[in-house]
Amino acid sequence: MTRFLNGLLRLRRGPWEMLASILIALGVVMLMQPLFLWAYTWSFLVTLTGTVMFIVVSHFPE
Repeated sequence: MTRFLNGLLRLRRGPWEMLASILIALGVVMLMQPLFLWAYTWSFLVTLTGTVMFIVVSHFPE
């Protein structure tokens, strides 16, 4: 866990790509669930944030 947090603080590609992928997956799950309207409402923004974040962090150093 400390290695992951250290990678985030040092702006390394691996941990940030993992975080962006988790955001994308969370946004898709929020989109497909039928119970909470607030989750459906925010799902597009979460997915978009994860996608843009993934594009940006793919240029970070390894």
